[in-house]
Parts: sequence; structure tokens; C-alpha cells
Amino acid sequence: MVEQHDVDDEIEIAEDGATDAPPVGDVPVKKGADAEASRQLAEQRDKYLRLAAEYDNFRKRSNKERLEAQSRGQADLLKGMLDVLDDIGRFAHVDPATTNAETVVEGVAMFEKKLQKSQGSLGLEVLNPVDQPFDPALHEAVMTEPAASAKEDHVVARVFQPGYLFNGQLLRPARVVVKQWNG
Repeated sequence: MVEQHDVDDEIEIAEDGATDAPPVGDVPVKKGADAEASRQLAEQRDKYLRLAAEYDNFRKRSNKERLEAQSRGQADLLKGMLDVLDDIGRFAHVDPATTNAETVVEGVAMFEKKLQKSQGSLGLEVLNPVDQPFDPALHEAVMTEPAASAKEDHVVARVFQPGYLFNGQLLRPARVVVKQWNG
């Protein structure tokens, strides 16, 4: 039969206040040290709560600044396109009776150039790699066609759809036809 002992019976308190009770954490509990330990615990808890509140404020401020920066970037992009939008608006109200198809095509080509210039000043680069070596990091081969010589092997023959880089980051690869030497 197993004897049951009361835990309080097994802990003896010495004259200096130390006990033979197992330590709590790594610090043995002393009778006179309870108040000091409670004070230190409260102090550390206060530091922790202040740090947590400070971090929460930092997180909120960072998110707000990120959203504001994104909004400013979008505003800058739109601001660069306002001249082109104004031109399109004027062109949309041209009298069709006095305008021929050639004038319309020339006008659209001018809009395209102006828009590309505006976007280029903001960091957008058009990839139109005709007669350049095929680069799988920038181009997507959708077809191949025979090359006339080994020198033309893996050179872009045609571009189905131009690609775009923004400040060095690929937004969309150019979709191309690549020459392939079978000689």
C-alpha cells in the first residue's frame, strides 16, 4: 500500500527563510524575497507591455506609410498620363466628316508614341527584341522557324506581343518567334 503525504509536511523552512521546496524556474523561493520578486515581475511585465504597444504602433504606422507611398506612386503614374488622355479626348471629338482613315491612324500612332514616352520617363521599358538573341529570362518563345544560317540560330525573328520591364523588373515577357538552325 502506498502512503500519501501532505506536501506541506515535506517542506521545511530554515532559519534564514530558505526552503527545501523545489525551485520555481531556476530561482529558489525565499520567504523574504517574495516582495522583491513580485516587484521585478511587475517591472518586467510593464516593460513587455510597453514594448508590445510600441511595436503595435510601429506596425500601424508602417502600414499607413506604405499605403500612402502606394497612393503617391499611383498618382504620379496617372499624372504622367494626363497629357495623353487630354490628346485622346480632343481626338475623340474630331468631326468624322472632315477626317480620313489615314489621319486617324497617324493620330493613334502619335498617341502610342506619347504614351510610351510618358511611361518610359516613369521607368517602363518596352521589349521588342527583333533580331536580338533569344533570352528566356525576358522572352517567351511561342514558335520557331528555320534559320538561314547557323549565325541566326536562337535569334528572335518576330514579336507577337512586346514585353515590358519596369525599373529592371519583368512585368511581362515578350512573346516571340525564334529562329532555329537545323543544319
